[in-house]
Amino acid sequence: MSREEILAGLKEVLAVIRPKADQSAITYDTKLVSDLGIDSLSMMFLSLATEEKFGFQFPADQPPFETVGQVCDYVQKVKG
Repeated sequence: MSREEILAGLKEVLAVIRPKADQSAITYDTKLVSDLGIDSLSMMFLSLATEEKFGFQFPADQPPFETVGQVCDYVQKVKG
């Protein structure tokens, strides 16, 4: 799975969690908290939706991601 495919999938997830966010402005450098306003509850929903979308589970001790790119890189690492 390419990084671009993962980004497209994450944009679908973020469209549900943050429907007012400009999806076309979301890039690998987009910061989850400061740019998208993701709070702790939204981060939980993002994690669960990402797990469901890509078919894996984040480990319980996974530190929080800061950017969309970090999420993409992690999913790519796990999904190969």
